[in-house]
Amino acid sequence: MAKVTSQDLGTEPISKLLIKQSIPASIGILVMSLNILVDTIFVGNWIGSIAIAAINVVLPVSFFIAALGMAIGVGGSSIISRALGANNLEKALKTFGNQITLTFLFTITFAIFGLYFVDELIPAFGGKGNIFEPAKIYYEIILYGVPILGFVMMGNNVIRAEGKPKFAMYAMLIPSVGNLLFDYIFINVLGWGMSGAAWATTGSYIVSFIFILWYFLSKNSELKINVSHFGLSKPIVSEIGSLGFVTLSRQAVVSITFLLVNNALYKYGGETSVTAYAIVGRMSMFALFPVFGITQGFIPIAGYNYGAEQYARVKEVIFTAIKYATLLAGIIFIILMVFPEFITQWFTTDKAVQDITPSNMRLAFAAIPVLALQLIGAAYFQAIGKALPALILTLTRQAIFFIPLIYILPIFFEEMGIWLSFPIADVLATIVTYYFLKKATNQLNTSIINEAKT
Repeated sequence: MAKVTSQDLGTEPISKLLIKQSIPASIGILVMSLNILVDTIFVGNWIGSIAIAAINVVLPVSFFIAALGMAIGVGGSSIISRALGANNLEKALKTFGNQITLTFLFTITFAIFGLYFVDELIPAFGGKGNIFEPAKIYYEIILYGVPILGFVMMGNNVIRAEGKPKFAMYAMLIPSVGNLLFDYIFINVLGWGMSGAAWATTGSYIVSFIFILWYFLSKNSELKINVSHFGLSKPIVSEIGSLGFVTLSRQAVVSITFLLVNNALYKYGGETSVTAYAIVGRMSMFALFPVFGITQGFIPIAGYNYGAEQYARVKEVIFTAIKYATLLAGIIFIILMVFPEFITQWFTTDKAVQDITPSNMRLAFAAIPVLALQLIGAAYFQAIGKALPALILTLTRQAIFFIPLIYILPIFFEEMGIWLSFPIADVLATIVTYYFLKKATNQLNTSIINEAKT
């Protein structure tokens, strides 16, 4: 088998390349999504429906700290892809070394902070009443492994930036399969309850970390760093920060959204509505897995070719990615609209939760087909190193539209207003993204014409 190198990103046909990059990413995300779903099913059936709500309360905190690793990974990977496209290997190596240093410093610091303020953070994120105690058990154990998760998320993005999607897929499959295996042992066999669910998740990411470490030490990786690359470089840190801030902002807004929605639903519907939202939240990654997969496959292709000044290929990959992602999102949309009752029954036998979740699931996912353009459009600006438009487009969906809507609409529609906020925010964000992306493709057309003239 021929050795895969980053140079393939600039030479292979776009459709073939996008499929090659996206399928492993989609499979990895799908398995990770199914892992989250099955994990929730196990917890709901082996521990109880209140445990589902408890885990949902903890997710914003662990997501945010883990997002530090993802932000550093995505921001640095954009630099690495463009550096490899411009044949600047030393910059790629320095960037990777700086990513490792930053991930270590930030994840350790925030994990310590999160553990110190445990009793204040859990109620703030909706962990009240009967939810508090199981949420605290889960939270404390999860935070011990969050620094490891940060390194996993960072390393996975760097692997993809090298043009090695299969290894990135393996890095996602390992914690997914491991978590389910550990779930069965720790919860069902050993009877550890909530602590078992938490240790299953933490243990699975430790195994993934070992795999990623092996990858970078083996001959599979082109990025062979030495001690000098760990020293922080102000220009590189600044660029990682500006691009990574886009991802961090998105994840921070996700955490804030969880906080606000959990508290709003607790106010209008109590613990039953919080549990329904936990189920819908678990389904959201599964619902969007084809779009996320194509987006992750798209980013290194767009970044590499932009760095190589192959603008016709950049334009082609934008439209190809949107076309494929919209088609796949439409298929998932149909499944969610037709089978929400069946899906809900996977998670819980609680009749009250089964009664309210299907209709709310339909509302929350009503605009999924249009999100392909929004997600890929925002990812494009991040891929080419344009931090400001990437940040604006990343924040439009949840921060600019969704958060105000969950305050305004319940005034008129009570709890239904919260669920209506999801599709309305999706549509408005897509409209704004279309405007920015249209201007960007016009600029690409100009560059292509000028290149042809010369």
